[in-house]
Amino acid sequence: MICLTVFAGFALVQSCSNRLDLQPEDARLTADAAFQNPDSYEEFLGKIYAGISLSGQEGPAGAPDLAGLDEGFSNYLRLYWKMQELTTDEAIIGWNDGTIQDLHGQIWTSGNEFIRTMYSRLLYQVALTNEFLRQTTDDKLDGRGVTGDLRAEIQVFRAEARFMRALTYWHAMDLFANPPFVTENDPIGAFLPPQIERADLFVWIESELLDILDGMAPARQHVYGRADRGAAWMLLAKLYLNAEVYTGSARYSDALTYVNQIIAAGYTVDTSIPYQYSFLADNDSNGAQSEVIFTIPFDGLRTQAFGGMTFMTHAPVGGSMNAVATEVFGINGGWFGLRTTPTFANRFPGDVDNENSPDGRALIWTDGQEKDIQTVTTFTDGYAISKYRNVDVNGNQGSDTTGDHTDIDFPMFRLGDAYLMYAEIVARGGGGDAGTAAGYINILRERAYGNTSGNIGSGAITLDFVLDERARELYWECHRRTDLIRFNQFSDNGVWQWKGNVQPGRTTESFRDLMPIPQQDLSLNSNLEQNPGY
Repeated sequence: MICLTVFAGFALVQSCSNRLDLQPEDARLTADAAFQNPDSYEEFLGKIYAGISLSGQEGPAGAPDLAGLDEGFSNYLRLYWKMQELTTDEAIIGWNDGTIQDLHGQIWTSGNEFIRTMYSRLLYQVALTNEFLRQTTDDKLDGRGVTGDLRAEIQVFRAEARFMRALTYWHAMDLFANPPFVTENDPIGAFLPPQIERADLFVWIESELLDILDGMAPARQHVYGRADRGAAWMLLAKLYLNAEVYTGSARYSDALTYVNQIIAAGYTVDTSIPYQYSFLADNDSNGAQSEVIFTIPFDGLRTQAFGGMTFMTHAPVGGSMNAVATEVFGINGGWFGLRTTPTFANRFPGDVDNENSPDGRALIWTDGQEKDIQTVTTFTDGYAISKYRNVDVNGNQGSDTTGDHTDIDFPMFRLGDAYLMYAEIVARGGGGDAGTAAGYINILRERAYGNTSGNIGSGAITLDFVLDERARELYWECHRRTDLIRFNQFSDNGVWQWKGNVQPGRTTESFRDLMPIPQQDLSLNSNLEQNPGY
């Protein structure tokens, strides 16, 4: 695992004098002084990776990266999860923190603090990567006398940093369409970033990913938790799969090119182990890791934060689940927050209450829970989800024996998603073969059912089936909002309980396929225009 040493402080500090060698008054190092230590390059890269899993310079709280929202709430992965899941049929939350319930109700405004902090987190992550790239140019390295193996290693670091920036800009483009745009070539300081159009940002992300491919480590041959060529292929495939949404022009054949490269790279789905192994505390070593293309590592002792996997493990536990929190979930108690909707539960085969499903992916907790959500703030209204558990395959608790923080790594990209992407491309007429697609899906279903009883034939490869199968396989993994928009089922189509802020659910305005540019940033940056409808 990459070192996650927090490396900040010097990033935005520059000398105010060309004549005197002065240290800043708060004793922080200048960038050039800090980089005299050869380890600093990997430490700074570690901060970029940790920008998704951590939220500040101390854990689980203290010296936050961002001000204005509780540090647990301001975690990148926790915020992104909320944008992708709480806005859909897969998740609802019972808390009354600020405007959080507006996300599932799809009634948010440009003043929503969770949307605003997601936006700020994205821009902060871009700022980190830009500064790393400024500090690792050939001129900078020449000036510091960096040569040999370290210099070669830094070139790989630069490719990874550019991947992380492309990933962040993809999230920004997907959520906000037309964000402010800054690279390492722009000035630091009093500078109002220009706004970039979504189609132009698509082209930039595409060109950036294509440009770094040769500089990245080969697929499956890099340090666990670090981005390699496979991760870049997957992001390109995601970009092309959604191209019609982003640019108005379909690019399914291009998506297929990179999906095929991923599938041929040697990632594997082990059908002999249960689906839940992918979401346990030892998912980096229990066999499930063979499927993972790009992961966000968490460690209960070394990456302590109340966002990310700590949130995703504690927040869904409550009601009768809380009585077995330690032995079943490996935590010290539930937070009585997250559940799912009947619409999602009904996608799994089983009896009338969605119990006893032959599909092992139905990690749904029904004991003491009502299927219908009559009152959003009542935890026992709505089935609960038991997907993430901070125990290993033998039931042993993760490394943090206090039960606060988890060891579960988050699988941002995995082979199962690539299989489903292949099937979708076939269903959309973008190439590929329906028989091959069914074979890929059956690998996932054999793992889910433990046998071939759930297998499908090529005739089942339709868009409706693929969308439902993506829900069954990938729920709570930050895909659903993007999927529903691509299938035109997010806003003015598709209904589930409490969508539109009414109990039966209703359709909402199509402009909600985009998040608003936060009003606060519009007030500060005259270059920005609001997305339509807000």
